Amino acid sequence: MDLLESGSAWLDAQRVKFMSRVVSYTRGKDAVDVHATIGKSVFEVESGYAVLERVESRDYLVPAADLVLAGAVTLPLKGDRIKETDGAKVFVYEVMAPGNEPHFQFSDPYRKTLRIHTKFIGMEDA
Repeated sequence: MDLLESGSAWLDAQRVKFMSRVVSYTRGKDAVDVHATIGKSVFEVESGYAVLERVESRDYLVPAADLVLAGAVTLPLKGDRIKETDGAKVFVYEVMAPGNEPHFQFSDPYRKTLRIHTKFIGMEDA
């Protein structure tokens, strides 16, 4: 591990410790609680007739090693769900991105943190 990778790992640990909340990541019947930092991405998508539409995604930055479903480390799939509890409500987001954009990307050059793009799809009672 070089000095930059070591520094990046330390910064990521600080982000998880001080700037994250626990959310539930689900795929079918499998679920895992992970520490996620909330972010956003803005995409420009051509909606036809040379019109650009700005679409905002709610992003979750998650340590890649923590995304373990059915006993194996995995990558996000379109259609997976993230549930974020806030008081008496649970906000449900689906993993997706507009147009032909990727639904996730690695947030660092060492592939330690996932930036997962989502869209709000509904609310539930906690």
